[in-house]
Amino acid sequence: MTRGEATQIKVHYKGKDDDFIVFVDDNETYKKWLNDKSIPMAHFVSTFKVFVTGKQGTQGQLSDAAKLTLAAEFDTEDEDEVIKKILEKGNVQESQFPGRSGHKNDAQTTSIVNGQPGTR
Repeated sequence: MTRGEATQIKVHYKGKDDDFIVFVDDNETYKKWLNDKSIPMAHFVSTFKVFVTGKQGTQGQLSDAAKLTLAAEFDTEDEDEVIKKILEKGNVQESQFPGRSGHKNDAQTTSIVNGQPGTR
């Protein structure tokens, strides 16, 4: 893995009026949890927060879901219960964030001007 490389895993749930997202750190443990609820959600859930995208699908601007929004969609304001429902019924989406590698500073490169080496 290169420096700074990361995979972001989110579980997307399309609700009646909004799109909900929960972030997961460990996709393998999450998959196991789907068949074995004795695994604590804390072992794979990134943050115990539910986000909404403002009806913009998975790429929308994220904001914390209001308790009234949760209650309207899931019949509960309990975020842990909502997270469980999203994890059970949502779709997993992974995003790769490429790492940084090599020189990015152009001032350190040399160039040939009129047949003579020189710095830019």
